[in-house]
Amino acid sequence: MTGSLALTVALAVLIGVSLGLLGGGGSILAVPLLVYVADLPAREAMATSLLVVGVTSAVGALPHARAGRVRWRTGLLFGAAGMAGAYGGGRLAAFVPPAVLLAGFAVMMLATATAMLRGRRDGPGRQRRELPVARVLLDGVVVGLVTGLVGAGGGFLVVPALALLGGLPMPVAVGTSLVVIAMKSFAGLAGYLSTVDIDPGLATAVTAAAVLGSLAGGRLAGRVREDVLRRAFGWFVAAMGVFVLAGQLPAHLRTDPLLWTLGAAVAATAVAIVGVRRRRRRTGRPDPTAVRP
Repeated sequence: MTGSLALTVALAVLIGVSLGLLGGGGSILAVPLLVYVADLPAREAMATSLLVVGVTSAVGALPHARAGRVRWRTGLLFGAAGMAGAYGGGRLAAFVPPAVLLAGFAVMMLATATAMLRGRRDGPGRQRRELPVARVLLDGVVVGLVTGLVGAGGGFLVVPALALLGGLPMPVAVGTSLVVIAMKSFAGLAGYLSTVDIDPGLATAVTAAAVLGSLAGGRLAGRVREDVLRRAFGWFVAAMGVFVLAGQLPAHLRTDPLLWTLGAAVAATAVAIVGVRRRRRRTGRPDPTAVRP
């Protein structure tokens, strides 16, 4: 085993831990890992990511299902709709430049991280229930199309959709997300395989390592508080989004200290705003940064 392959397999364990614990983040780790460490072309890395994340999610869903943290009706409907969108996205990816795919992937991660860190405002009469069928199907198709395009299982979009829009408790959103991710990943992979070949040895080694990590992550998920789990997911997605987006910048910009200083200032401002909003929600005071009608 070469040094790069050994490092790729070792880091693949984190893909599984992320999926098992957070219900997402597997492809957020897998795509950069396969592109920058395993040195795969972008489209081959995205196709391999779908295989790794699909198998890992299917296995990782098992401990969540045993613990009652899977909402099967919502998951299967969302997943079925997402499979159609993911297959179409995988076919469309052949016509989109790789740099555009990766940049779009990063922007979506940053938007999703912001939504997760802001959290959901629960009204006094809001109940956590199954989403309406039409809403589940529409969200599933849209998320599937997007994740099929960028070679992502979609947990970084599915978990917020289930937790923020569907009102599911975060641990249930995590478990349900794994069912959806597995279904959409295999559909997206089918779309990619019409134009991309996968290295079976590398894919098998990375998948095996990720599966082991997912079993460990699944055991941890039920022991972490919901608000901590949501914030951890948000910051994790934000960090990986910045990393992927920075990788698409021209070389002279990636080493520009002014750009990184500006980025750090924006990040610090975002952290401060999120902290203020969280404290005001806890105390019941109005949020001066909120948009009012």
